[in-house]
Amino acid sequence: MAKPVRGDGAGGAGHHPEIDWHAAEESPEFKELVKKRRGWVTPATIFFMAWYFGFIVLAGYAPDFMGKEFITDGFTVGYALALTQFVMVWVLAVAYVRRSGKVFDPLARRAAEKALESAGARRSTGRFVRGRESGTTGEEVSR
Repeated sequence: MAKPVRGDGAGGAGHHPEIDWHAAEESPEFKELVKKRRGWVTPATIFFMAWYFGFIVLAGYAPDFMGKEFITDGFTVGYALALTQFVMVWVLAVAYVRRSGKVFDPLARRAAEKALESAGARRSTGRFVRGRESGTTGEEVSR
């Protein structure tokens, strides 16, 4: 069993040192994953923030509306809207998990497989090209 690279037990980028992480990040598979995930997470976050801060604004600027009794004695519109915060968070969480299982996870698997394939091809030749970040510029270095 390999030792974790970081002290917190996570493998980190050093977990697969043979993978060119910059090339993996630039791959079409990874870019598609990021685009689709961002396309779901951004609107969901905006919706969540609007719902949450809308409640705060109503509580601050419409106390008469928030204090109106709703359904039964003692249960106000404010209480009802406060409880919907919990419902909304659970609905968003379930929706994200479902979307993740159907869309994001398969894309992540494809991106990971592509990165491991390119690492395997590089390992089979025994040679790789280092980039600028390692201090060498485009020269071939044997492993």
